[in-house]
Amino acid sequence: MDTDQIISLANQNGIALVLSAIALMVAVATLVYAVNSRRTQSQLDSQLKQRTETLWRDMDELRVSQFNGTPHPLLNSGSASSESDQFAAEKAAYDEIWPQLWLLHDRLGLFLRTVESGEAAGELRLEARNAALDARNALNRRRPFCHEDVDSMVTKLIDTDIKAHLAACQYMDLLKETATSDTTHDRNIQREKFHLLYDGEARELMNQVVALIRRRILRNG
Repeated sequence: MDTDQIISLANQNGIALVLSAIALMVAVATLVYAVNSRRTQSQLDSQLKQRTETLWRDMDELRVSQFNGTPHPLLNSGSASSESDQFAAEKAAYDEIWPQLWLLHDRLGLFLRTVESGEAAGELRLEARNAALDARNALNRRRPFCHEDVDSMVTKLIDTDIKAHLAACQYMDLLKETATSDTTHDRNIQREKFHLLYDGEARELMNQVVALIRRRILRNG
């Protein structure tokens, strides 16, 4: 083997080593990002769950106080109006709508995490879709009894969750196609889209819905 061949072989091996090193660095960076992303999402979910539990606890205490005929400590002295038909109808509407919203949030989050991990998500895809339909139907049934601000915010939340679901479905479809620079770019766009919709806009709307329903129940009770 002459000198030129040796140099050529060394150059080829060097390029292969460089490419391998780059691939390893990308894999490590992706792993670190995924771990940090899941940790952040878990913390945000915990915060939202705590706020949700507070809402349910306040509503349960309100039911007990009404049943016992005693005033709730968070209510003002004019609590006699809490027995009005209008208040009862509005509270019943939220009692039906909120569980459907929480189920949608939970099912959609599980679906998105499964999609991103590359695991089979066909059944979760259907569950998230059905949860969105159930939430929409619950809102439509109870819309006449909801405060207009709650109606508007819940509608926007469901629409946002549906958009995130559609983006994840598009991401799944793109995964089935042959990998090219264009499909990889499109996949990244869809993945970023459902992240922004679910972890950003939808989560903030959930917090706002919790706060608004709580204010409505405690103020009008």
